[in-house]
Amino acid sequence: MTEHTSNDQGSNGRPVGARPHVEAASRNPQRWGRVDDEGTVYVRLGEEERAVGSWQAGTAAEGLAHFARRFDDLVTEAELTETRLASGAGDPKQARSRVRVLRAELAEPTVVGDLTGLATLLDHLQATAEQATADAKAARERARTAAVSRKEALAEEAEHIAAESTQWKTGGDRMRAILDEWKTVKGVDRKTDDVLWRRFSKARDAFNRRRGAHFAELDRQRAGARDRKEELVAQAEELADSTDWGPTAGRYRELMAEWKTVGRAPKDTDDALWQRFRAAQDRFFRRRTEAFSERDAEFIENARVKEALLAEADRIDPAADLEAARAQLRGIQQRWEAAGKVPRERIKELEGRLRAVEERVRSAADSQWRRSDPEAQARVAQFRDRVEQFEEQAAKAHAAGDARRERRAQEQAAQWREWLAAAEQALATR
Repeated sequence: MTEHTSNDQGSNGRPVGARPHVEAASRNPQRWGRVDDEGTVYVRLGEEERAVGSWQAGTAAEGLAHFARRFDDLVTEAELTETRLASGAGDPKQARSRVRVLRAELAEPTVVGDLTGLATLLDHLQATAEQATADAKAARERARTAAVSRKEALAEEAEHIAAESTQWKTGGDRMRAILDEWKTVKGVDRKTDDVLWRRFSKARDAFNRRRGAHFAELDRQRAGARDRKEELVAQAEELADSTDWGPTAGRYRELMAEWKTVGRAPKDTDDALWQRFRAAQDRFFRRRTEAFSERDAEFIENARVKEALLAEADRIDPAADLEAARAQLRGIQQRWEAAGKVPRERIKELEGRLRAVEERVRSAADSQWRRSDPEAQARVAQFRDRVEQFEEQAAKAHAAGDARRERRAQEQAAQWREWLAAAEQALATR
């Protein structure tokens, strides 16, 4: 038997009273009882005695020792129960039950020992068991509160995901993780657990419906994108053999721009359609490149021909023979047109050089025409006649001694002489 001198504590830290000391009866059984001559066994209760059995199998000392050991067994059982409770391994409910059994043993005792001390120990054990029961109940309530709080938090998170999330994979993964954790949270009463489960289940179903509707709409959009892209591919393939290079290239740019706005078809289909579209487009632009390469080679050769024509045109001398020069230029112009197109970057240069020759011949022709203009020659002759008329009038006035008429005639002759000089100068510079 051990003696505890300190107060025991419940699991919630509250004291349950000092453990009473119970002396082992087998150490000194005579202190606690006796066996009379007839074999009746008595236990002492303070100043009184109480018969607890009889002994006929041996000496009185042996009988007293036997009943003392039975008492020690009761104390040992009580102490073991107390030890299990203190370690947390014992069930408070079972401990209370055992206390009732031990109390029944004391109600009609068949042992010899410190019955009062044992009763006090059982009172202590009863209090300890009740305290452990209360502590366990409080612990269960705390665990239940924590479990309810956790499941409420999980249900609330699931409801938020159901209402807000569009991250379908992440949201779905989290819903599964919540379900897995939900299964591990224990201690919620059935009624509350059912309510919380319905919240979570409703949220999960709502998320699954939203996700299903999203992917159904996505499938619908992808089906529409597939149909439209098939149409774009058909148009691209139809244009692949076109030789209308400019407009067709523009149409391919329009098809590409629309392709980017259509959206994705189902992945395998989208990849296959894109390969077809690109193949048709590449075929057209490859053919155009080949055609442009051939055309550029032709244009370069045409430029060489026109350079030779320009060299010939530069030798034209309209001043020597205008008509011959005109004939030479017409022949060059005809061969120039027949030569065909040249590279774009050479057009301005070559055309400018030809126009310079054409301007030179045209200027010579204009000059010759102005020199042979009958109106200009008639105007010179008219001015000359007027000069002669006024000079003649001035001479007659001088002969007649009319100075005033002479001066006026001379002034008019001088004026017409200036005009005559200007007309002759104009004719000479044509």
